[in-house]
Amino acid sequence: MLSVRNLVKRFKTEANQPAGGIFGADIEVKPGEIFTLLGPSGCGKTTTLRCVAGLERPESGAISLDGEVVFDSARGCVVPMYDRDIAMVFQSYAIWPHMTVFENAAYPLRFSRAKRVGGAEVDKRVTAILEAVGLAGYRNRSATQLSGGQQQRLALARALVRRPKLLLLDEPLSNLDAQLREQMRGELKRIQAESGVTTLYVTHDQGEAMAMSNRLAVLNQGRIVQTGAPDEIYDTPNCEFVANFIGRTNLLRGEVEEAVAAGGCGAVKSQIGRIICRFAASAVAGETVSFVIRPENVEIQAPDASAINIVEGRVAARTYLGEAAEYTIDLDGRFNLLARAHPSLVLGQNERVRLRLPQERTIAVTSGGGADPDVR
Repeated sequence: MLSVRNLVKRFKTEANQPAGGIFGADIEVKPGEIFTLLGPSGCGKTTTLRCVAGLERPESGAISLDGEVVFDSARGCVVPMYDRDIAMVFQSYAIWPHMTVFENAAYPLRFSRAKRVGGAEVDKRVTAILEAVGLAGYRNRSATQLSGGQQQRLALARALVRRPKLLLLDEPLSNLDAQLREQMRGELKRIQAESGVTTLYVTHDQGEAMAMSNRLAVLNQGRIVQTGAPDEIYDTPNCEFVANFIGRTNLLRGEVEEAVAAGGCGAVKSQIGRIICRFAASAVAGETVSFVIRPENVEIQAPDASAINIVEGRVAARTYLGEAAEYTIDLDGRFNLLARAHPSLVLGQNERVRLRLPQERTIAVTSGGGADPDVR
């Protein structure tokens, strides 16, 4: 549905110094899916979204929507924003304060450049979309009388009522409090699934991206560093940046013992001993790599001291998290390893423990993060 090829848009300061942007982005979004651009502030995700929408003009690259080219620098093709079959929900919602809920939602139909919609059809479509977002009982209320969550749903209704090919969502939940944000994740996903609209979603919130997305791209300093399904990116990060940015993790560095192919298992000599890892990319003997393992994948009280990847230490701290207990294990001064277990497991302060790092869950990655050398 959406194809972005080698997209470049650079920003400069008044002193002509690099000030962010997007550099060589390639994105393919399938029909009906939620594809998320995830990364920290200033990584280029909103710039990419604005280029797709036509609000920014890229320096180079190509963008196609449902097979139709809307931008191509090589051919000099630039389809204006209002002629792209795209709807966008902004971070601030951009609700018209002087209009009712109904008129806000009806606005795209009343002023469509492509096709005017008759009054009866406007009423039918707006009534249906307000019902879908749970605002049917508010149709005659002033938009200023809505709560934050209701305004967010109204902005979504206004975007969907014209039935666009592509929906763009720019940090749509960031202005809501934590509890409402979680509730609205489910609402957004339900409405998107019912409408079937292909969605490009932008967020810096890792939990939101993992919960909402069919697939996602992680960005860092203007580059896409990894693309995949949420579980793939969480379980098999391809670099230190992705491992650290998404969820909590243990990260150590070491030296590769013997050459290993991508996807294979090999040994890394580290400060906590010889660890067998699964390699995200090929590596040569003597190369310095990082290896990561999530706290929930560390096995506590491993029964067999002769098994592979066994380390020992003492309990330095226990943190109760409700659904789990997180332990900080001091590996005799060499490293503090995080491990999670069911809260029913209670280990005492300074208690000695034996841990196992399952080799299939211990991932060796590169130290890079996709940063562009011209970006600050």
